[in-house]
Amino acid sequence: MENKEISDKLKEILQLKYEPVAVKLVKKGEDIPADFNQPEKKTRHCQSIMKARTGECLVIPADKHACVVGGSSLGLLETPDNVRSGEFHSKIGMFDTPQAAAKMIEERAEFEECSMQATVVCPLEKADFKPDVVVLVDLPETLYWIVPAFTFEKGGRVTLSTAPFQATCVDSTIIPIQTGDVNFSMGCFGCRRTTDIGRDEMLVGIPGPILENIVEHLEKLYEKPIRKARGL
Repeated sequence: MENKEISDKLKEILQLKYEPVAVKLVKKGEDIPADFNQPEKKTRHCQSIMKARTGECLVIPADKHACVVGGSSLGLLETPDNVRSGEFHSKIGMFDTPQAAAKMIEERAEFEECSMQATVVCPLEKADFKPDVVVLVDLPETLYWIVPAFTFEKGGRVTLSTAPFQATCVDSTIIPIQTGDVNFSMGCFGCRRTTDIGRDEMLVGIPGPILENIVEHLEKLYEKPIRKARGL
């Protein structure tokens, strides 16, 4: 299936409020897309996701990433010493000690430092590339259906990995890419402070390689379980 067809099916079956967001990380040495807009001001990864879910297409080079925490985990920037030590996050008041905050950073998923040079985000239907991951932002009931779509063939359980910070960069982008599994996030302090994500909204990241498979399973689920649960 082409990106637009996949996008149309996701929106129709799940009744999405927003566009599915295609995300691509541009490695060092690769060409940065020339036909995507760069933001005028420095932009956080979470902010770019929220812009893309309403239709914008953006390329954000490393020097345009506003959040050093997200940028460093994405392999775009060096990790500042005060982030590694936990000092940065403990000062916000979300941890009892710097050591507790440092443990979060120590255990986060991340790409090799400065191995990437840009991120590209846009609505999936407009993407002319194979996304590394597709991020959905919506209501819990809407995103719930990704769980049975993911387990439709292999069964088992879905393990959610999250933290108080880095809902879009780590939880919804890096973890799905590195593990090949879907991952859910309830949001985080940073994205809830700096974007327009709703208090009743959450996120899921779907690895690009399994996206078509997820959609095929959603189509089967829509034949009975989804319609029955929603009273359609």
